[in-house]
Amino acid sequence: MARSTARNADTPETPRGADAPNPVWFKPIMFGFMLVGLIWILVYYVSQASWPVPSLGPWNIMVGFGIMFIGFLMTTRWR
Repeated sequence: MARSTARNADTPETPRGADAPNPVWFKPIMFGFMLVGLIWILVYYVSQASWPVPSLGPWNIMVGFGIMFIGFLMTTRWR
């Protein structure tokens, strides 16, 4: 008896491309970026600009927002 190589119409196919779900690590990394950026800004304000990087001065705020922005950009790819 010959084996058929064609797929059965009832067999679900694995999603590929744009319909594929995100890997398991995607959500923790995404939320991690957002939280790290928020914590960066909070530490800057609470420490009165002596932490996290004193030589950056007010640019610490931009660094924090930049880190949060990376997490925000990742939300556009979340499925």
